[in-house]
Amino acid sequence: MFTQAPLPYGYDALEPYIDAQTMEIHYSKHHAGYVAKLNAAIEKHPELFEKSLEWILTHLSEVPEDIRTAVLNNGGGHYNHDFFWKVMSPEAKDASGTLKEAIEKKWGSMEAFKDDFSEKAATKFASGWAWLSVTPEGKLEISTSDGHESPLTDGKGWTPIMVIDVWEHAYYLKYQNRRPDFIKAWLEIACGDKVQAHYDAAIAKM
Repeated sequence: MFTQAPLPYGYDALEPYIDAQTMEIHYSKHHAGYVAKLNAAIEKHPELFEKSLEWILTHLSEVPEDIRTAVLNNGGGHYNHDFFWKVMSPEAKDASGTLKEAIEKKWGSMEAFKDDFSEKAATKFASGWAWLSVTPEGKLEISTSDGHESPLTDGKGWTPIMVIDVWEHAYYLKYQNRRPDFIKAWLEIACGDKVQAHYDAAIAKM
């Protein structure tokens, strides 16, 4: 069965950018709920427990139709949240090395990249996510996804390396309707070292 990995830091570790109460509710209620519902759906077709979650989300057409929507919603919720926790750090560092070079080649500067990412995340209609991904050609692209969809589920073959959750439950207790303020704060704890590792892994697979 799929399990929820422990947070790599305490609920209060990302203060003041994300408050402890939001982190606890987000992780122990929302994320945990997706894992439980994913397992409940797959119990109807237990052979899928032999597959990785990444495989399942990139092969949704092969998931039995009676559980496909539940797997997309809850498997996507599990995958996206797990990714989200891992790109944040209380000791965040800016991107450097090959990732910084690739960002500056694409956007001209780190600030221009942050502006573009922030704008796309802020203007994402309703609930969803904003992603930085590597395309099959090795280029960086920003995208957004609805619900719990992701670059794994859209069929383009992009490899995600960074994500921000812009569902209201990710920020509403502290920021209310001020999503742009949350995004600006979040970029302070998005860890360039972790995104660099994802970038290196994506490039190595090409």
